[in-house]
Amino acid sequence: MPKQFSGGGFNAGMMKQVQKMQQDMMRAQAELETRSYTAAAGGGAVSATVNGKHELTELTIDPDAVDRDDVEMLQDMIQAAVNAALKEADETAAREMGKFTGGMNLPF
Repeated sequence: MPKQFSGGGFNAGMMKQVQKMQQDMMRAQAELETRSYTAAAGGGAVSATVNGKHELTELTIDPDAVDRDDVEMLQDMIQAAVNAALKEADETAAREMGKFTGGMNLPF
């Protein structure tokens, strides 16, 4: 018959460690949200900056990239720059939070 978890191995010291790790994770998450992530597309014609909350905070477009006859290309460059900046934010968050989770692949 399998043993049931009785909780007997979980002591006050372990609880303090868990609470400290939780506080450290919350601090790290808050710090990640304040960081900026910038990416460019179209050889630098478009640059996008996002924060850790996935908010677009800055968008720069080189005037030479604006062509009335090819608006689709400009739209594609904007989309590519924003998506690359968001990907960088996500990868940084996963890497930083992975230090706490030990690669447990948790959803934060």
